[in-house]
Amino acid sequence: MLDIAALHELLAPLFPGLMGIHFVELAVNRVTAELEVRPDLCTSEGILHGGAYMAFADTLGAVGTGLNLNKGKRQATTDSSTKFIAPAKVNTKITGESVALHRGRTTMVWQTTIRNNEGKLCAVVTQTQLVLDRVSTRTA
Repeated sequence: MLDIAALHELLAPLFPGLMGIHFVELAVNRVTAELEVRPDLCTSEGILHGGAYMAFADTLGAVGTGLNLNKGKRQATTDSSTKFIAPAKVNTKITGESVALHRGRTTMVWQTTIRNNEGKLCAVVTQTQLVLDRVSTRTA
């Protein structure tokens, strides 16, 4: 299984790395991470943008799915549902915990709860990941 340092290195040049997602725990049925609520991730009101919540949660669920994929498989998010409950203010930290609700052969479902630095629930995101065969990029 991929360790946290290797995951950070893999994601550093990609969107999750640009967002600043910091993984805390990786397990086949649970992934946790933190994110600093920077001004560039906020609305003009100084609260975390809804799209940032969604991207944060999508990343956690995708990482969780990736930890469960068999060799030769890949994944894609097919749907995601977000319930916004409370704001996260600029210059604070949020924590996300994504747990597997279903880890099947063709789909996986993950639910991510996101809390602010006071522990208050900010959002709940449920997503479905489709498990696909990896497409070969080699040419004949």
